[in-house]
Amino acid sequence: MKKFINRSGLFILLVWLLVFSVSAAQTLIPGGQVVGLELDDNTVTIAAFDENFGKTAQKAGLKVGDRIQAVNGHAIHTAEDVRHALDRSDGTVELTVVRNKKTSTIRFAPHVTDSGPKLGVYLKQCVTGVGTVTWYDPDSGKFGTLGHGVNNPKGELLQLVGGTAYKATVLSVKKGACGDPGQLMGALSENKPIGTLYKNSNQGVFGTTQSGWTGEKLPVGTAKDVQVGPALIRSTVNGDKVQEYSVEILKVYSNAKSSDRNILLHITDPALLQATGGIVQGM
Repeated sequence: MKKFINRSGLFILLVWLLVFSVSAAQTLIPGGQVVGLELDDNTVTIAAFDENFGKTAQKAGLKVGDRIQAVNGHAIHTAEDVRHALDRSDGTVELTVVRNKKTSTIRFAPHVTDSGPKLGVYLKQCVTGVGTVTWYDPDSGKFGTLGHGVNNPKGELLQLVGGTAYKATVLSVKKGACGDPGQLMGALSENKPIGTLYKNSNQGVFGTTQSGWTGEKLPVGTAKDVQVGPALIRSTVNGDKVQEYSVEILKVYSNAKSSDRNILLHITDPALLQATGGIVQGM
């Protein structure tokens, strides 16, 4: 998730303030809950090759990570678009794919099966994962999560066209180390959506929900209210239980000097360091 630096066993974290998104609210419920996220950007990407039918596609030149832009001249926005284009094909398909910002055309004959022609690839049309809720406004139903943007395979900010939020739980943690940010390993606890996502920005992913989170509402501060010294962070690193952990704010940067990253944190809580090694992706 967020970038951290190891200094003699002490974990340092640069974080983002989310003031611009919550300034209209006077009080908010602080987060810490884990949430499942599914972000759609209207693109279809090759995620893997089928063991039985994938060799033909690979030999033709397709690779994992290729974005399918068109099939036989028909624009592709969903995996269902690919299926419809294949059903209209006459034995050979022409795929327009984007790889490393370059567009190319690949032609080959898909495998014919009882259920229709198959490319022999597994497609991905959204980005999924788990994150941590930053804040929740029970009055409007809005919430923020992650504290950073979600990027596409090119490393660019994903252009969100829609998304869904789900209840989730943490199954395990890959501990962080110097040069390796680690990761929360989670899964959806329910398939029923609890909200929708409407914005992906450098400050986080934002959505609305009618099935929000409970907790005490606290006054919203401004960037000027942040002071150097001891503080608490809230997170879920096991199951769905939110806990508070001790940190120390070492430095507060002005927005002019460091863009959106403006707090330097030192993780001091022994329990958190033992469980995660510091701050890991998804926290």
